[in-house]
Amino acid sequence: MGTPKQLLPAGDTLLLDRVLAQALHSNLDLVVLVLGFRADEIRTRIRSGKHQSNLKIVENTDHPLGISSSIMTGLSHVENNYDHVMILLGDMPYITSGIINRLLSGYLDSGLPLGALKVRGKRSHPVIIGRPFFPALHRLTGDQGARDLFINHPKQVCLVEPGGDYNDADIDTYEDYLKFKKTPE
Repeated sequence: MGTPKQLLPAGDTLLLDRVLAQALHSNLDLVVLVLGFRADEIRTRIRSGKHQSNLKIVENTDHPLGISSSIMTGLSHVENNYDHVMILLGDMPYITSGIINRLLSGYLDSGLPLGALKVRGKRSHPVIIGRPFFPALHRLTGDQGARDLFINHPKQVCLVEPGGDYNDADIDTYEDYLKFKKTPE
């Protein structure tokens, strides 16, 4: 895309700032922002939450090894003090603090160790993983995320409807970005 997608303009802010602001205004106790490729540049450009005590910005120096390394970097900063971790992608421009809170509440009320949004009948991001599955996260490699946990343990999954007409699209290609730019706010 010519620039890290986190730094693409999204309304009057940047894509990552848009997502980060929603996470910081949610009921999450701590937001760990994991930066990889061009981390220094991204760190200097983001504006959301720079001085908020519930934000910790960390760098994944192993980012060329794939998404599993980002999951491990984030997990290493929370697993000793928290029993649950939410994995929230930084390229989901339509996420809101209300949806994050709805997922968090539904998940905690369920007592199940895995949680995710259910959008148009399918599991979607963000996801929540409880302590019983932290060892499985430690075994992830390469571009492997937590998808298999949800597939292999369907009875352990709480699916939460986001309510309303939530668009769970993320920005993976320039075409995705152009589509987002054409969407009315």
